[in-house]
Amino acid sequence: MNKVLMKGNEAIAEAAIRAGCLHFFGYPITPQTEVAAYFSKKLPKLGGTFLQAESEVAAINMVLGAASAGVRAMTSSSSPGVSLKTEGISYIIGSDLPCLIINVQRGGPGLGGIQPSQSDYWQATKAPGHGDGHLLVYAPDRVQEIIEYIFTAFDKAEQYRMPAMLLLDGTLGQMMEPVSFDDIPVPVKHEKPWATNGHKNAREHNIINSLYLKPEELEIKNFERFERYAKVCENEQRYEEYMTDDAEIIIVAIGIAARVSKSAIDDARAAGIKVGLLRPITVFPFPTKAFDRIKNDPKVKNILTVELNMGQMTDDVKLALECKKPVELLRHTGGIVPTPKEVFAKLCEINGGIRK
Repeated sequence: MNKVLMKGNEAIAEAAIRAGCLHFFGYPITPQTEVAAYFSKKLPKLGGTFLQAESEVAAINMVLGAASAGVRAMTSSSSPGVSLKTEGISYIIGSDLPCLIINVQRGGPGLGGIQPSQSDYWQATKAPGHGDGHLLVYAPDRVQEIIEYIFTAFDKAEQYRMPAMLLLDGTLGQMMEPVSFDDIPVPVKHEKPWATNGHKNAREHNIINSLYLKPEELEIKNFERFERYAKVCENEQRYEEYMTDDAEIIIVAIGIAARVSKSAIDDARAAGIKVGLLRPITVFPFPTKAFDRIKNDPKVKNILTVELNMGQMTDDVKLALECKKPVELLRHTGGIVPTPKEVFAKLCEINGGIRK
Protein backbone atom coordinates (compact mmCIF):
# COMPACT_ATOMS: atom_id res chain seq x y z
CA MET A 1 0.00 0.00 0.00
CA ASN A 2 1.38 3.37 -1.00
CA LYS A 3 1.26 5.92 1.80
CA VAL A 4 1.97 9.63 1.96
CA LEU A 5 2.24 11.93 4.95
CA MET A 6 -0.56 14.48 4.85
CA LYS A 7 -2.01 17.12 7.14
CA GLY A 8 -5.69 16.59 7.90
CA ASN A 9 -6.76 19.81 6.20
CA GLU A 10 -4.88 18.94 3.02
CA ALA A 11 -6.31 15.42 3.02
CA ILE A 12 -9.81 16.94 3.12
CA ALA A 13 -9.16 18.83 -0.11
CA GLU A 14 -7.38 16.00 -1.92
CA ALA A 15 -10.11 13.52 -1.01
CA ALA A 16 -12.83 15.93 -2.14
CA ILE A 17 -11.15 16.38 -5.51
CA ARG A 18 -10.88 12.62 -5.95
CA ALA A 19 -14.55 12.32 -4.95
CA GLY A 20 -15.46 14.54 -7.90
CA CYS A 21 -15.74 17.94 -6.20
CA LEU A 22 -14.21 20.61 -8.44
CA HIS A 23 -16.01 23.64 -6.99
CA PHE A 24 -14.92 25.19 -3.69
CA PHE A 25 -16.03 28.48 -2.16
CA GLY A 26 -14.58 29.64 1.13
CA TYR A 27 -12.92 32.23 3.30
CA PRO A 28 -9.78 31.83 5.42
CA ILE A 29 -9.98 31.23 9.15
CA THR A 30 -7.71 29.30 11.54
CA PRO A 31 -7.43 26.31 11.97
CA GLN A 32 -8.80 25.27 8.56
CA THR A 33 -7.11 27.69 6.16
CA GLU A 34 -4.96 24.96 4.56
CA VAL A 35 -8.13 23.43 3.08
CA ALA A 36 -8.70 26.50 0.94
CA ALA A 37 -4.98 26.92 0.22
CA TYR A 38 -4.77 23.38 -1.16
CA PHE A 39 -7.82 23.88 -3.36
CA SER A 40 -6.43 27.18 -4.64
CA LYS A 41 -3.38 25.38 -6.04
CA LYS A 42 -5.15 22.32 -7.45
CA LEU A 43 -8.57 23.33 -8.81
CA PRO A 44 -7.46 25.85 -11.49
CA LYS A 45 -5.22 23.16 -13.01
CA LEU A 46 -8.18 20.77 -13.15
CA GLY A 47 -10.59 23.19 -14.78
CA GLY A 48 -12.50 23.58 -11.55
CA THR A 49 -13.60 26.60 -9.53
CA PHE A 50 -11.75 27.99 -6.54
CA LEU A 51 -13.17 31.23 -5.25
CA GLN A 52 -12.19 33.02 -2.07
CA ALA A 53 -15.41 34.89 -1.38
CA GLU A 54 -15.65 38.28 0.27
CA SER A 55 -17.17 36.67 3.36
CA GLU A 56 -18.44 33.40 4.79
CA VAL A 57 -21.98 34.55 4.00
CA ALA A 58 -21.09 34.94 0.33
CA ALA A 59 -19.24 31.61 0.23
CA ILE A 60 -22.15 29.48 1.44
CA ASN A 61 -24.55 31.15 -0.99
CA MET A 62 -22.14 30.40 -3.82
CA VAL A 63 -22.26 26.75 -2.72
CA LEU A 64 -26.06 26.95 -2.93
CA GLY A 65 -25.85 28.21 -6.49
CA ALA A 66 -23.33 25.59 -7.62
CA ALA A 67 -25.23 22.76 -5.92
CA SER A 68 -28.42 23.93 -7.67
CA ALA A 69 -26.71 23.21 -10.99
CA GLY A 70 -26.08 19.62 -9.91
CA VAL A 71 -22.30 19.74 -9.42
CA ARG A 72 -20.46 18.59 -6.32
CA ALA A 73 -19.65 21.72 -4.34
CA MET A 74 -18.31 22.42 -0.86
CA THR A 75 -17.10 24.99 1.61
CA SER A 76 -14.88 24.86 4.67
CA SER A 77 -14.59 27.02 7.74
CA SER A 78 -14.08 27.02 11.49
CA SER A 79 -16.54 27.71 14.27
CA PRO A 80 -17.24 31.49 13.99
CA GLY A 81 -17.20 31.19 10.21
CA VAL A 82 -19.70 28.34 10.26
CA SER A 83 -21.98 30.47 12.44
CA LEU A 84 -21.96 33.10 9.70
CA LYS A 85 -22.89 30.43 7.18
CA THR A 86 -25.93 29.14 9.08
CA GLU A 87 -28.47 31.28 7.21
CA GLY A 88 -27.20 29.92 3.90
CA ILE A 89 -27.06 26.38 5.31
CA SER A 90 -30.74 26.69 6.21
CA TYR A 91 -31.51 27.89 2.66
CA ILE A 92 -29.66 24.84 1.30
CA ILE A 93 -31.61 22.53 3.64
CA GLY A 94 -34.86 24.22 2.59
CA SER A 95 -33.91 23.83 -1.08
CA ASP A 96 -33.16 20.09 -0.63
CA LEU A 97 -29.66 20.42 -2.07
CA PRO A 98 -26.64 18.17 -1.50
CA CYS A 99 -23.27 19.72 -0.66
CA LEU A 100 -20.41 19.30 1.80
CA ILE A 101 -19.55 21.63 4.67
CA ILE A 102 -16.36 21.24 6.69
CA ASN A 103 -16.09 22.58 10.25
CA VAL A 104 -12.61 22.34 11.79
CA GLN A 105 -13.67 23.50 15.25
CA ARG A 106 -11.90 26.02 17.46
CA GLY A 107 -12.74 27.20 20.97
CA GLY A 108 -15.64 29.55 21.64
CA PRO A 109 -18.10 31.13 22.11
CA GLY A 110 -17.37 34.32 20.22
CA LEU A 111 -13.94 34.55 18.65
CA GLY A 112 -12.76 32.33 21.50
CA GLY A 113 -9.36 30.95 20.56
CA ILE A 114 -7.68 29.03 17.77
CA GLN A 115 -7.05 25.84 19.75
CA PRO A 116 -9.04 22.61 19.13
CA SER A 117 -12.57 22.18 20.38
CA GLN A 118 -15.72 20.10 20.00
CA SER A 119 -18.03 22.85 21.15
CA ASP A 120 -20.03 23.10 17.89
CA TYR A 121 -21.70 19.73 18.50
CA TRP A 122 -25.06 21.27 19.41
CA GLN A 123 -24.92 23.60 16.42
CA ALA A 124 -24.15 20.79 13.97
CA THR A 125 -26.64 18.25 15.31
CA LYS A 126 -29.48 20.38 16.71
CA ALA A 127 -29.49 23.81 15.06
CA PRO A 128 -27.36 24.07 11.90
CA GLY A 129 -29.67 26.86 10.75
CA HIS A 130 -33.08 28.33 11.47
CA GLY A 131 -36.23 26.28 10.96
CA ASP A 132 -36.83 22.54 11.02
CA GLY A 133 -33.87 20.87 9.37
CA HIS A 134 -30.83 18.64 9.72
CA LEU A 135 -27.47 17.89 8.19
CA LEU A 136 -25.79 14.53 7.87
CA VAL A 137 -22.90 14.94 10.33
CA TYR A 138 -19.80 12.73 10.39
CA ALA A 139 -17.11 12.90 13.10
CA PRO A 140 -13.93 11.04 12.00
CA ASP A 141 -11.09 10.42 14.46
CA ARG A 142 -8.08 10.12 12.12
CA VAL A 143 -6.86 11.50 8.82
CA GLN A 144 -7.42 8.25 6.90
CA GLU A 145 -11.01 8.20 8.13
CA ILE A 146 -11.47 11.82 7.03
CA ILE A 147 -10.67 10.67 3.50
CA GLU A 148 -13.16 7.80 3.71
CA TYR A 149 -15.99 9.97 4.97
CA ILE A 150 -15.45 12.70 2.39
CA PHE A 151 -16.56 10.12 -0.17
CA THR A 152 -19.39 8.88 2.03
CA ALA A 153 -20.61 12.40 2.76
CA PHE A 154 -20.91 13.37 -0.90
CA ASP A 155 -22.61 10.08 -1.75
CA LYS A 156 -25.16 10.22 1.06
CA ALA A 157 -25.83 13.94 0.62
CA GLU A 158 -26.85 13.24 -2.96
CA GLN A 159 -28.78 10.09 -2.08
CA TYR A 160 -30.93 11.92 0.49
CA ARG A 161 -30.81 15.41 -1.10
CA MET A 162 -29.50 17.10 2.03
CA PRO A 163 -26.24 18.82 3.04
CA ALA A 164 -23.53 16.86 4.84
CA MET A 165 -20.92 18.09 7.30
CA LEU A 166 -17.61 16.73 8.54
CA LEU A 167 -17.30 17.87 12.15
CA LEU A 168 -13.63 17.85 13.10
CA ASP A 169 -11.74 19.26 16.05
CA GLY A 170 -8.79 21.49 15.24
CA THR A 171 -6.32 18.75 16.21
CA LEU A 172 -7.44 16.56 13.32
CA GLY A 173 -7.20 19.41 10.85
CA GLN A 174 -3.65 20.25 11.88
CA MET A 175 -2.13 16.83 12.61
CA MET A 176 -0.14 14.87 10.02
CA GLU A 177 -0.52 11.12 9.51
CA PRO A 178 0.38 8.57 6.82
CA VAL A 179 -2.60 8.03 4.52
CA SER A 180 -3.31 5.98 1.43
CA PHE A 181 -5.57 6.68 -1.51
CA ASP A 182 -5.10 3.14 -2.92
CA ASP A 183 -8.46 1.77 -1.77
CA ILE A 184 -10.63 4.84 -2.18
CA PRO A 185 -14.02 4.08 -3.75
CA VAL A 186 -15.15 5.12 -7.18
CA PRO A 187 -17.41 8.18 -6.67
CA VAL A 188 -21.07 7.21 -6.84
CA LYS A 189 -22.95 9.00 -9.61
CA HIS A 190 -26.51 9.93 -8.70
CA GLU A 191 -29.07 11.10 -11.22
CA LYS A 192 -30.14 14.69 -10.57
CA PRO A 193 -33.33 15.34 -12.52
CA TRP A 194 -33.99 18.32 -10.24
CA ALA A 195 -30.82 20.26 -11.23
CA THR A 196 -30.95 23.67 -12.92
CA ASN A 197 -28.44 22.67 -15.57
CA GLY A 198 -30.35 23.53 -18.75
CA HIS A 199 -33.51 21.84 -19.97
CA LYS A 200 -32.95 22.04 -23.76
CA ASN A 201 -36.73 21.95 -24.23
CA ALA A 202 -36.69 18.35 -23.04
CA ARG A 203 -38.39 18.95 -19.70
CA GLU A 204 -40.07 21.60 -17.63
CA HIS A 205 -37.93 24.29 -16.04
CA ASN A 206 -36.46 23.22 -12.70
CA ILE A 207 -36.79 25.75 -9.89
CA ILE A 208 -34.68 25.65 -6.73
CA ASN A 209 -36.45 27.44 -3.92
CA SER A 210 -36.84 27.47 -0.13
CA LEU A 211 -39.70 30.00 0.03
CA TYR A 212 -43.25 28.70 0.49
CA LEU A 213 -45.75 31.41 1.35
CA LYS A 214 -48.70 29.04 1.76
CA PRO A 215 -48.51 27.48 5.25
CA GLU A 216 -50.04 24.21 4.07
CA GLU A 217 -47.43 23.87 1.31
CA LEU A 218 -44.54 24.56 3.69
CA GLU A 219 -45.90 22.04 6.19
CA ILE A 220 -46.07 19.36 3.50
CA LYS A 221 -42.44 20.09 2.52
CA ASN A 222 -41.29 19.82 6.13
CA PHE A 223 -43.18 16.55 6.66
CA GLU A 224 -41.65 15.11 3.49
CA ARG A 225 -38.19 16.19 4.61
CA PHE A 226 -38.60 14.54 8.01
CA GLU A 227 -39.74 11.32 6.34
CA ARG A 228 -36.33 11.35 4.64
CA TYR A 229 -34.62 12.05 7.97
CA ALA A 230 -36.38 9.01 9.43
CA LYS A 231 -34.83 6.88 6.67
CA VAL A 232 -31.45 8.45 7.42
CA CYS A 233 -31.81 7.58 11.11
CA GLU A 234 -32.78 4.01 10.24
CA ASN A 235 -30.10 3.32 7.64
CA GLU A 236 -27.10 5.59 8.22
CA GLN A 237 -26.05 5.21 11.87
CA ARG A 238 -22.32 4.49 12.10
CA TYR A 239 -20.10 3.82 15.08
CA GLU A 240 -17.04 1.92 16.29
CA GLU A 241 -16.79 -0.31 19.36
CA TYR A 242 -13.49 -1.04 21.07
CA MET A 243 -13.24 -3.70 23.80
CA THR A 244 -16.91 -3.40 24.77
CA ASP A 245 -17.83 -7.11 24.88
CA ASP A 246 -16.99 -7.58 28.58
CA ALA A 247 -16.76 -3.92 29.59
CA GLU A 248 -18.17 -2.73 32.91
CA ILE A 249 -17.38 0.90 32.08
CA ILE A 250 -17.90 2.30 28.58
CA ILE A 251 -16.43 5.58 27.36
CA VAL A 252 -18.34 7.50 24.70
CA ALA A 253 -16.19 9.98 22.77
CA ILE A 254 -15.59 11.34 19.27
CA GLY A 255 -12.63 12.78 17.38
CA ILE A 256 -9.39 13.36 19.25
CA ALA A 257 -11.14 12.63 22.57
CA ALA A 258 -11.79 9.10 21.33
CA ARG A 259 -8.14 8.59 20.42
CA VAL A 260 -7.03 9.79 23.84
CA SER A 261 -9.61 7.49 25.42
CA LYS A 262 -8.31 4.44 23.55
CA SER A 263 -4.87 4.99 25.06
CA ALA A 264 -6.43 5.28 28.52
CA ILE A 265 -8.45 2.10 27.92
CA ASP A 266 -5.28 0.15 27.11
CA ASP A 267 -3.73 1.35 30.39
CA ALA A 268 -6.91 0.58 32.32
CA ARG A 269 -7.13 -2.92 30.89
CA ALA A 270 -3.53 -3.54 31.93
CA ALA A 271 -4.56 -2.46 35.44
CA GLY A 272 -7.50 -4.88 35.48
CA ILE A 273 -10.30 -2.39 34.81
CA LYS A 274 -12.81 -3.67 32.27
CA VAL A 275 -13.46 -0.66 30.08
CA GLY A 276 -14.33 -0.16 26.42
CA LEU A 277 -15.09 2.61 23.94
CA LEU A 278 -18.19 3.38 21.93
CA ARG A 279 -17.26 5.96 19.31
CA PRO A 280 -20.08 7.61 17.34
CA ILE A 281 -19.00 8.23 13.75
CA THR A 282 -22.32 9.77 12.76
CA VAL A 283 -23.55 12.32 15.27
CA PHE A 284 -26.57 13.02 13.10
CA PRO A 285 -28.01 10.51 12.98
CA PHE A 286 -26.81 9.71 16.50
CA PRO A 287 -26.08 5.97 16.70
CA THR A 288 -28.84 5.04 19.13
CA LYS A 289 -28.78 1.43 17.91
CA ALA A 290 -25.33 1.05 19.42
CA PHE A 291 -26.79 1.72 22.86
CA ASP A 292 -29.60 -0.85 22.59
CA ARG A 293 -27.42 -3.63 23.98
CA ILE A 294 -25.55 -1.45 26.42
CA LYS A 295 -28.61 -0.03 28.16
CA ASN A 296 -29.89 -3.54 28.98
CA ASP A 297 -26.52 -5.19 29.69
CA PRO A 298 -26.17 -5.92 33.42
CA LYS A 299 -22.37 -6.05 33.08
CA VAL A 300 -22.23 -2.36 32.17
CA LYS A 301 -22.22 -0.33 35.37
CA ASN A 302 -21.14 3.15 34.23
CA ILE A 303 -20.83 5.35 31.16
CA LEU A 304 -18.19 8.07 30.84
CA THR A 305 -18.35 10.73 28.14
CA VAL A 306 -15.09 12.51 27.27
CA GLU A 307 -15.59 15.80 25.45
CA LEU A 308 -13.79 18.98 24.40
CA ASN A 309 -16.79 21.07 25.46
CA MET A 310 -19.04 21.50 28.48
CA GLY A 311 -20.81 18.19 27.85
CA GLN A 312 -22.86 18.76 24.70
CA MET A 313 -22.98 15.11 23.58
CA THR A 314 -23.87 13.85 27.05
CA ASP A 315 -27.58 14.57 26.65
CA ASP A 316 -27.71 12.44 23.48
CA VAL A 317 -25.96 9.62 25.35
CA LYS A 318 -28.47 9.80 28.23
CA LEU A 319 -31.40 9.79 25.81
CA ALA A 320 -29.99 6.82 23.89
CA LEU A 321 -29.57 4.95 27.19
CA GLU A 322 -33.08 5.96 28.30
CA CYS A 323 -31.36 6.98 31.55
CA LYS A 324 -30.89 3.29 32.45
CA LYS A 325 -27.18 3.75 33.24
CA PRO A 326 -25.37 6.48 35.19
CA VAL A 327 -23.44 8.84 32.94
CA GLU A 328 -20.40 10.81 34.08
CA LEU A 329 -18.48 13.46 32.19
CA LEU A 330 -14.81 14.32 31.78
CA ARG A 331 -14.57 17.63 29.98
CA HIS A 332 -12.14 20.28 28.89
CA THR A 333 -12.93 23.46 27.02
CA GLY A 334 -11.11 26.52 25.72
CA GLY A 335 -8.80 24.44 23.53
CA ILE A 336 -7.46 22.02 26.16
CA VAL A 337 -7.30 18.36 25.10
CA PRO A 338 -7.63 15.78 27.91
CA THR A 339 -4.66 13.48 28.39
CA PRO A 340 -4.75 9.67 28.62
CA LYS A 341 -3.53 10.06 32.20
CA GLU A 342 -6.57 12.18 33.10
CA VAL A 343 -8.96 9.70 31.51
CA PHE A 344 -7.23 6.80 33.27
CA ALA A 345 -7.52 8.60 36.62
CA LYS A 346 -11.24 9.16 36.04
CA LEU A 347 -11.70 5.49 35.18
CA CYS A 348 -9.96 4.52 38.41
CA GLU A 349 -12.26 6.86 40.34
CA ILE A 350 -15.38 5.37 38.75
CA ASN A 351 -14.07 1.85 39.33
CA GLY A 352 -13.36 2.56 42.99
CA GLY A 353 -9.63 2.18 42.49
CA ILE A 354 -7.59 -0.56 40.85
CA ARG A 355 -8.92 -3.97 41.82
CA LYS A 356 -7.07 -6.86 40.17
